[in-house]
Amino acid sequence: MWSDESRFQLHHAYGRVKIWWRQHESMHPTCMSTTLQAGGGSVMVWGMFFRHDLGPLIRVEQCLHSTTYLSTIADQLHPIMLMVHPNGDGFFQQDNVPCHGAHIVQEWFQEHEGDFTLLRWPPQSPDLNPNEHLWDEVKRAIRQLVPQPSNLTELDSAIHQAWCQIPHITFQHLVESMPRRIAAVLKAKSDPTKY
Repeated sequence: MWSDESRFQLHHAYGRVKIWWRQHESMHPTCMSTTLQAGGGSVMVWGMFFRHDLGPLIRVEQCLHSTTYLSTIADQLHPIMLMVHPNGDGFFQQDNVPCHGAHIVQEWFQEHEGDFTLLRWPPQSPDLNPNEHLWDEVKRAIRQLVPQPSNLTELDSAIHQAWCQIPHITFQHLVESMPRRIAAVLKAKSDPTKY
């Protein structure tokens, strides 16, 4: 199983906006563009998936701290790992976000090491987490919404709806791509890969 967190902006800032106007039109309303500081707010979520299904998508209030993350893996990840891998032969991957390596989190993994194996992830390693592709799917689906979410509640709902609509074949292909991804990274010796 793979897990990851992602932040979704309410109004994404795409950088510069070009507006063409004639000299006498500079203050005309059609020649002005409004801006929102910090994108109007954001929603952070934690999600997980495995070959056969998507796991829960959990909204993270503010930022992810070690205690919040510990609660998430104990309440969400652990029961699913026990159900899918009752013999303790499952593997779980997480990246190196500081809260993942916190002492209380690592202690919890040690206490439950018979239930599944936590994959060790080297520091400053290439991001091979296939969950990144699922976040791209969700962001693409939200960008296509008309009208766009206008508040954080609508954005949260849109994220969850887009997550639930990711086709099974998408995450099955991601799982199948892992051997090729790892081989490409090893072959590239720290250079970029197509992944």
